[in-house]
Order: sequence, then structure tokens, then C-alpha cells
Amino acid sequence: MNASPKMKTQGPGRPKDMEKRAAILDAAKALFTQGGFAGTSMDAVAASAGVSKLTVYSHFGDKDNLFREVIRAHVQERLPDDLFDFSPGADIRVTLSNIASRHAAMETNVESVGTFRAILSDCQAGGNPRFGRLVWEEGPVRMHKLMQRLLDGATARGQLEIADTSRATTQFLALLKGDLLLRRLFGCEDCAVQFGEEVKANALAAVEMFIRAYEPRPNC
Repeated sequence: MNASPKMKTQGPGRPKDMEKRAAILDAAKALFTQGGFAGTSMDAVAASAGVSKLTVYSHFGDKDNLFREVIRAHVQERLPDDLFDFSPGADIRVTLSNIASRHAAMETNVESVGTFRAILSDCQAGGNPRFGRLVWEEGPVRMHKLMQRLLDGATARGQLEIADTSRATTQFLALLKGDLLLRRLFGCEDCAVQFGEEVKANALAAVEMFIRAYEPRPNC
């Protein structure tokens, strides 16, 4: 019997529609970083991805949603949800160090900083502030929820002693930033290698400071 069209399988690798979706996301990521939201057209994204504009719309609906998906993919790739899983018996210092190193690297890499610059440029040019809100929701808001869930778990298991885990989450993320993001944003790092080492060192120092502040105190 001949297989019906629905039963036919794709060859090795991802299905064609997923390949197109990935190509669109890659193209949009580069173009949004270079030209900002207002300076990036769906025509340009389609041309760069090697697909039709209709294909771009069929996958993402509109430019707002495409932008959101670009931000979501960027963050999920570098900070996946399972990075924040905290199993019983796990060392909270190791868990926080893994998160800190990857978060600090993501926030200060060229791609992320390019996105920040593009958003600021759009706002200064009279652009719609909802684009900045999309970044805020997919980046910091998501990160805050995941971190707070982790700190709640560590506190419940007695590895940390935190009265306000939401505030502690904000403090932890602020420690990771230091002045490093602003230095890269303003182009004030002299040596890329040295800057990268500083990012790593600051992340680990932030973890140590955070743990010293919130480690359980012995009962007197």
C-alpha cells in the first residue's frame, strides 16, 4: 500500500517548517539588534531568512510577536528553565554559581547589549515603549519568577534564611550586574578577554556575598 501524504516523514534533521522558523528567528535577531524595532521590516527579515513574507507572517503573526519570540529564544537558549531547578540535597552555592555565571555572561554579551542599544534608540526616536516592555517581560520578569521559586525552595529546606524572597531575588540580580553592563553598553571596556574574566569573577563574588547575607545563623 502506498503511504498517504500525511504519513510521509521528513528526512534527517528538523522538519522544513522548523528550519524555516529557526532561519526567521536568526535573521530577525540580527536585524533587530542592528536596526532596532522601528528600523526592521518584515520584508527585510523574510529576505535575510530566504523565505517569503507570507511565511514569516504564518509563523509569527506580526512584528510584535516576532520580536517577543526573538527575545524569548535568546533568553531561553542561555538561561533554560531547568537551570533553576533545585533538587533536595543539592548544594545551593553550586546552583547559584551556575546561574550567576550564565546570567552575567548573557547580560554582557555583544548580542544582548546590541538589543539594549536598539531599544534605547527606539525610545529616544519616539518609538513605542511597549517594545521595551516586551524585553522586560521576557527577560527580567521571567528571571525574577524563576529565581524567587528557587530561593523559596532553598529557604523551605533550610539552606538559606530569607524573610522576603522577592526582595532577595532583586538583590541577587543587582549584585550580578555591578557596573559591568553599563561599561559594555557605553563601550568602556579596554580588553575583551580581561572584561570576560571580570564578568566571571564578579558573578562568583556576588554568590559569596549573597550566601553570607542569607545563610542560616546558628541558634544561640
